[in-house]
Amino acid sequence: MRSTYIVCYDIADDKRLRKVFKIMKAYGDHLQYSVFECQLSKSDLIQCRQRLTEIINHAHDQVLFIDLGPSEGRGERVIAALGQAYQPFDSACMIV
Repeated sequence: MRSTYIVCYDIADDKRLRKVFKIMKAYGDHLQYSVFECQLSKSDLIQCRQRLTEIINHAHDQVLFIDLGPSEGRGERVIAALGQAYQPFDSACMIV
């Protein structure tokens, strides 16, 4: 069974940030710069966390996994926005 997760991260180094972004693209939908929605099985979650653990600096970086519960029976994704309207975000990570 898969669960829906919101994964967001704050990475202090640009090189690590690009690596984290690349890993997360393999696991979910890119919603905002450092925010992904992922449908993960237990094994997917373990694998994703392990891959990120090997990259991040645990003293300076943070990755949050917010479990929204089972994916099945959730219905369509509903994203409400304040300010600018939500638009699907499908672009490469840019570091300026």
